[in-house]
Amino acid sequence: MDELRNTLASKGLTRPTHDRVLGGVMAGVGRRFGLDPWPARIILSVLLLIIPGSQLLIYPVLWVLMPSEDRVPR
Repeated sequence: MDELRNTLASKGLTRPTHDRVLGGVMAGVGRRFGLDPWPARIILSVLLLIIPGSQLLIYPVLWVLMPSEDRVPR
């Protein structure tokens, strides 16, 4: 599990310690793709609503797998 988190962190997918609403997943995904947190939340929420039930699976999985930026060694 640590290896997967390190891989995600090396690719820039970390949950920031600021701009969090729930777990920081949307803010981290948005930051990775160069978006502000709110547009990223809206885009990803719309995409997750297209596929019924996906938000119940994808968001919690990303929350568990994406490391918090304060726990990533620099």
